Amino acid sequence: MDITAYLSATLRALRQARGWSLTQTAEKTGVSKAMLGQIERNESSPTVATLWKIATGLNVPFSVFLEAGEQPERPVFDPQDSDMIVEPLFPHDEQLRFDLFSIKLAPGAISESSPHYSGVVEHVIVIDGQLDLQTQGNWQTLKAGEGLRFAGDKAHSYRNRGAEPVHFHSLIHYP
Repeated sequence: MDITAYLSATLRALRQARGWSLTQTAEKTGVSKAMLGQIERNESSPTVATLWKIATGLNVPFSVFLEAGEQPERPVFDPQDSDMIVEPLFPHDEQLRFDLFSIKLAPGAISESSPHYSGVVEHVIVIDGQLDLQTQGNWQTLKAGEGLRFAGDKAHSYRNRGAEPVHFHSLIHYP
């Protein structure tokens, strides 16, 4: 199953398990009913930011949308209209309550992340390049080998002002 078909099936299953209509899901996630319907019908692939909103509104780890079951390859979320590639390094661990992602941000790209659900803590470690990270309204620049831990339940942004992609890892710890 390709990643967009997996996203479609997963969103539909999560919504139906809650007994929510598309309208209720739109209210909980902040994503339009039209967009949710397009994703469920496999007519549209959401951006990373949209997928984060959906995961937060459904109160599920982001990686739920990236774990393609028993497939031998790890799925990569790379929608055509996005400058961000997200690859899970480990599947979500319900006992330890974390996700670990490898993320690449294209030159000149910015990604604004809506707050994750309450109590989430995020750890970002730059592997290659230079990443600008905005938390609590302040921008900080992190170079390869540097990291930052911050409250992921507050709005935050990632920016690459460089000429090369920036590669970083994001460990997200859920309460």
